[in-house]
Amino acid sequence: MENIIDNINLQTIIKISLILVLGIGSLKLLIYIVKKFLKKTVSIHTRKLIQKAIFWGGGLIILFTVLDQVGIKLTALLSALGIAGVAIGFASQTSFSNIISGIFLITERTFEIGDIVQIDSHLGRVVSIDLLSIKLKTFDNKLIRVPNEEMIKSPMINLTKYPIRRLDIEVGVAYKEDIGRVKNILFDIAKNDEYVLDEPGPIYRFKDFGNSSLDLVLGAWINSEDYFEAKNSFMEKIKERFDQEDIEIPFPHVTLYTGEETKEFPVKLNDIREIRKKE
Repeated sequence: MENIIDNINLQTIIKISLILVLGIGSLKLLIYIVKKFLKKTVSIHTRKLIQKAIFWGGGLIILFTVLDQVGIKLTALLSALGIAGVAIGFASQTSFSNIISGIFLITERTFEIGDIVQIDSHLGRVVSIDLLSIKLKTFDNKLIRVPNEEMIKSPMINLTKYPIRRLDIEVGVAYKEDIGRVKNILFDIAKNDEYVLDEPGPIYRFKDFGNSSLDLVLGAWINSEDYFEAKNSFMEKIKERFDQEDIEIPFPHVTLYTGEETKEFPVKLNDIREIRKKE
């Protein structure tokens, strides 16, 4: 410690100042040049990772150079750190795994900054891609950090990878309804919807005989960026049009049987507030 203090004099301070000024200035210039050079050749998240690698690598070189000026040699520093290396190694296993996973994610290029992705129950727009994690901004303005290792292990859906996507709306109608008429109405709604594309055309599918309804699906192609607005608009128009056409959208109900020959019997629903008063 005394040797370090002895090495600090006016000349050393001037050298350190020059190293910091020139080093940081050169580092910023290099990052700027790399940013401009790679702007049209690589994706934005790859470019940002390269810039961060240059920043941290250059920062370490500047730090070791400054330490050398005050008498702290790199070999001595590494020897001192070697004692704690085992403990640090165990603690850094997760970080190393995340870094390796991050490299795989960069290589695959399944998503980029600005894409809307869904990871398990997390849905949001990608705002940052780092070596350890990615960060999502949700639509209610929350920040979610997802470790890269979890990204590799979990299914990920990129909702904006392609310029267009299909919006599937499932709707149930009563068993008494004319399916052909309902189908024509659904196609008419899709045809006149501002978000629905002309090509590819909409598709119709009879999904299932549900417990309380005939389950139908209408798929319409839209621009990926309009997905949420289109879904909201489309569902509202279906409800409004069905009301106009007197098409029933049923809800689950239960039929009670008391034997082979069931006769009507009264059922009384008591007000829960009256029951509580009696108790």
